Amino acid sequence: MAKDTFFTTNASLNVGGKLLDLSQAKVMGIINLTPDSFYSHSRFTAEKEILAQVQKMLAEGADILDLGAYSTRPGADDISTEDEAKRLLPVIKLIKSNFSDAVISVDTFRASIARLAVEAGADIINDISGGELDAEMFSTVAQLSVPYILMHHRGTPKNMHLLTMYDDLMADITFYFSEKIAQLKSLGVKDVVIDPGFGFAKNTEQNFLLLNHLKDFKILDVPILVGLSRKSMVWKSLNITANEALNGTTILNTVALQNGANILRVHDVAEAKQCIKLINLVKG
Repeated sequence: MAKDTFFTTNASLNVGGKLLDLSQAKVMGIINLTPDSFYSHSRFTAEKEILAQVQKMLAEGADILDLGAYSTRPGADDISTEDEAKRLLPVIKLIKSNFSDAVISVDTFRASIARLAVEAGADIINDISGGELDAEMFSTVAQLSVPYILMHHRGTPKNMHLLTMYDDLMADITFYFSEKIAQLKSLGVKDVVIDPGFGFAKNTEQNFLLLNHLKDFKILDVPILVGLSRKSMVWKSLNITANEALNGTTILNTVALQNGANILRVHDVAEAKQCIKLINLVKG
């Protein structure tokens, strides 16, 4: 394969004063602190289980750990800010006290949780709502001076599956990102990563179109995070279950890397690291 079919960036993220180089793709390992996330093997609640999973992911080469205490699967129920904080904050402190160098991302759309999480030791805010579910999120991230992952979405986890009509999928999402990146930059947010939001207000056909045209987002000149791991676009397309979707995930992660992904958000760290290593060897 010709080298010019790969798309890379020399971008880096300032994570607590240290630069995370994204010129080669990085892996974000998913740790769900919820009882109802769609992939049961990613759910952890007991301290021993959490620490064992963190140790495993770091040993396998995870560059970032993404903690989520609010399930964003389609149809997920709402929980209170208090419940989200109770699930999340002790775990951030637990991880940081045992693995001080671990880079922690927090998957939340609430500005108050983002602030508390960073105060507890989190390094990155990963917002599925692109700031639309909490008007204070952008200004809060600016004040916190942490990298911000800006995802494309519509609606809420309860109704997003009904909101899949677009005039032009790629043009609409690119415009969404360009407007929000401009807002964030105007507030002083220096490190923005975009996430196209596979499965969020997009049907299966749209998900594959998005993946095929992922490189189009390079015009925005920011790193791209891709979260395809064990999602329904994999297992429904293959008529299998999420538990059986690792091979399909790896195949789609390969396509994502070829099309410019800088961060892979995954349940299975070792396999994602292997995928990146082989892609880098193909690039030469």
